[in-house]
Amino acid sequence: MTNTVAHKLEESVQPQLVVELSTSKAPKIFGESATLSFRTDESNQYIATIHINTSTSLDKVLTVIRSASRKIESQGMRNVHLIGESWTHEHCFAFWQGFWHPKNQISIIYPELVLESKVLLNHWISISKWVREIINLPAEELGPIDLANSALELFTQVAEDKISYEMIVGDDLLEKSYSGLHTVGRGSHRPPVYLKVDYNPTGNPEEPILACLVGKGITFDTGGYSLKASSFMESMKSDMGGAALVSGSLALAMALNVNARIQLILCCADNMVSGNAFRLGDIIHYRNGKTVEVLNTDAEGRLVLADGLIDASSLKPTYIIDCATLTGAAKVALSNDYHALFSFDNNMVHDFCQAASEQHEPFWRLPLDEFHRDQMPSNFADISNTNSAAHTAGASTAAAFLSHFVEPYQNNWLHIDCSATYRKGAVDGWAAGATGIGIRALASYLIVASQQKR
Repeated sequence: MTNTVAHKLEESVQPQLVVELSTSKAPKIFGESATLSFRTDESNQYIATIHINTSTSLDKVLTVIRSASRKIESQGMRNVHLIGESWTHEHCFAFWQGFWHPKNQISIIYPELVLESKVLLNHWISISKWVREIINLPAEELGPIDLANSALELFTQVAEDKISYEMIVGDDLLEKSYSGLHTVGRGSHRPPVYLKVDYNPTGNPEEPILACLVGKGITFDTGGYSLKASSFMESMKSDMGGAALVSGSLALAMALNVNARIQLILCCADNMVSGNAFRLGDIIHYRNGKTVEVLNTDAEGRLVLADGLIDASSLKPTYIIDCATLTGAAKVALSNDYHALFSFDNNMVHDFCQAASEQHEPFWRLPLDEFHRDQMPSNFADISNTNSAAHTAGASTAAAFLSHFVEPYQNNWLHIDCSATYRKGAVDGWAAGATGIGIRALASYLIVASQQKR
């Protein structure tokens, strides 16, 4: 990666606080099971100690470190120096995740790591930082074209000579029959954008495509005429979190030299209310022959993703993976603690969950079955974009809607409902805002899949 993307691992020569890891228990004065304590050494240097239990799982250790670093930052500390031989690159990254804050400049001097670990940590931090920062941007500063251009800039910095792209904007979408994306985005003065990126490190134009990644990039979601309440709308600048996740994942896989052809599709738009906005009862005609009746304009993410999934299917990649902040139902089920997984392919879910586990990122599978595909009836079209009946599984039926635009949907397709993308308030271990969770898991899955295909 170039210096414009790379995160400097030594940002300050005057750290305010030294931080060490210890496997010993905290002094009793800090509490019976305290994981953070403070002391001064012989030279009156103030030292924070994070107390970890190495007999527990690494996931629990990383949670402790993340929580402790959040407490340190919340106490006004901005510059720290991690010391000691106990720190690994995993420990350092967990510390950065908790210490990072959307409005406070932070500085971390990391301990000496072997070169491979230092490079890996550098990539994790720099790309996670891009993901978190772009999700946190106000919608005023990030429209559909801005999101597409920012992703392109990221890819160019990582692997400029290995990518090509196509971008379609505004009414050109309608001319090319991207009806879902155009319909949702036409109500905004900022035109909708379709971006397709082809990462092909082989240079062979006939190289088969290993995977196609599709991301929902709704840069602000009012809900349209199915208007959201203010309490639900205030965080809708983050409704492009799926696009950020797939972009960050591909960038990380590129940085780690994944040797496979991967394509990415971003479907970017605002969902606004205006005289030109789409309405309830409208029917969208898609290129694959499906017609969709709009029964809720706040179920717009699936409408734009449908265009991307139709294209992804036509490319005939080995795998199709889409990511979207798609439903409130997934958050109800999993809160902000896990991303939700949906698939008809048990083997793909198993392999992805293994990659996620190895990367210490939280994903949880929710149900998706054939009967869910029949739960969006319409009197005037093939299907509707939502089901208003009581006691239906909203996240599962949303995934089932997408399956109507994937061919074949039974195999090698995975849908990620990105419920762990964004937190409206700070919690133990995380500042308010974007988390960056998921990019390591998806990048790792792509790398492992590329190695298995050789």
